[in-house]
Amino acid sequence: MKVPPALRPWTGVLALGIALALPTGGALARKKDKEAAVETPYPSTYRPYPGRPTALVGATVYDGRGGRIDNGTVLFENGRLVAVGGPDLAVPDGYIRVDAAGKFVTPGVIDAHSHLGDYPSPSVDALADGNEATSPTTPEVWAEHSVWPQDPGFTRALTNGGVTSLMVLPGSANLMGGRSVTLKNVPSLTVQGMKFPGAPYSLKMACGENPKRVYGSKGQKPSTRMGNFAVDRQTWLDAKKYAKDEERDRDLANETLVGVLDGEILVQNHCYRADEMALVIDMAKEMGYKVAAFHHAVEAYKIGDLLKQNDICAAVWADWYGFKMEAYDAIPENAALLQKEGVCVIIHSDSENGIQRLNQEAAKAQADGRRIGIDIPDAQVVSWFTYNPAKAMGVSDRTGSLESGKMADVVLWNGNPLSVYTRPEKVWIDGALMYDALDPKRRPVSDFELGQPGEGDVK
Repeated sequence: MKVPPALRPWTGVLALGIALALPTGGALARKKDKEAAVETPYPSTYRPYPGRPTALVGATVYDGRGGRIDNGTVLFENGRLVAVGGPDLAVPDGYIRVDAAGKFVTPGVIDAHSHLGDYPSPSVDALADGNEATSPTTPEVWAEHSVWPQDPGFTRALTNGGVTSLMVLPGSANLMGGRSVTLKNVPSLTVQGMKFPGAPYSLKMACGENPKRVYGSKGQKPSTRMGNFAVDRQTWLDAKKYAKDEERDRDLANETLVGVLDGEILVQNHCYRADEMALVIDMAKEMGYKVAAFHHAVEAYKIGDLLKQNDICAAVWADWYGFKMEAYDAIPENAALLQKEGVCVIIHSDSENGIQRLNQEAAKAQADGRRIGIDIPDAQVVSWFTYNPAKAMGVSDRTGSLESGKMADVVLWNGNPLSVYTRPEKVWIDGALMYDALDPKRRPVSDFELGQPGEGDVK
């Protein structure tokens, strides 16, 4: 196979086709018509870029599930991981052999909380499309309909942070902010061309200060935390009534909520305080849904046992704190204390800059734990920005770890990924080499950046 040409900015788009069934009369026909219309109305057109059979040989391998292999070998071809093993693993004929001695290999980095594309760079009002702050509940909006694929943040996340997949969420102005979208971090002219095939949607929810501040300032409900919960509960009750009505007309908001109640759409819940997270867990049980992860969760360390018991991940920062009252009781040992309790820990960004160094943020959280006597192995810490976010996003069966049969989303680091001095050297997505620090022609640049000062941000 010929080595693929240098990545051209944002090329290749596939036609989108949508098949809608026509009504044939009667309630059953109307129901079938509605189901057909709802089924994947904006389907993924993602196709992997071309790759070659590749062997990374001699690296320290962190598999994303807590495993470490010294002097390891990683094999992948046709977009899939073939085998991961030690120095005795044979390299088949026809594989490109990459000497990785002295370097490190991990799964692709995954950010479970991003606003890239919805709040792109440059950060100006004309591009601020992440919050539909016109009603406290807007489950009808979808983040993908705001994503700008030309956002330079995507390429920065790839080249500086090794990010291969990310979940783009609506903002947190609303109690129910809308659907998320999970993306493969590849150049594309359309958001459909970036959509992670088969990834479930998530509903972004928020509790605490943001919704009550935004809507209380407008003189409407909710203006208090009790108002937050009242609006949420009534909205869920209305959705349950909608689900039982077979003669109903389509309602985009309720379609999303019913998807949650049916277990088809996950819930990602912005929440800071421990007491509120506990209340949300009770509300989820009352209404019949499950929270996949609490995001930001600066007080999660107080309720690690409750999170573990309910199989809820905590997507946290390493050390953000004090920027508002509900963030005041944050501590830098949060992630380490949660790991000690056996909680699914995720280091997330919520930032176009933080997404470029999730590995370093995880290392900071690890060091803070070590200072209080909690020593977490490097291989386990790597799961905080690989496998665990994939779990919360519902895609851990396909990516997030180096296991045979999974997507070949792989990063070769020029040193220990938990060192501040380390950078990605090469990044593969579905087995295609998307970035090579040693090859200037393998540094993707968006159309928006062409001809601009600092194009590609090459240092």
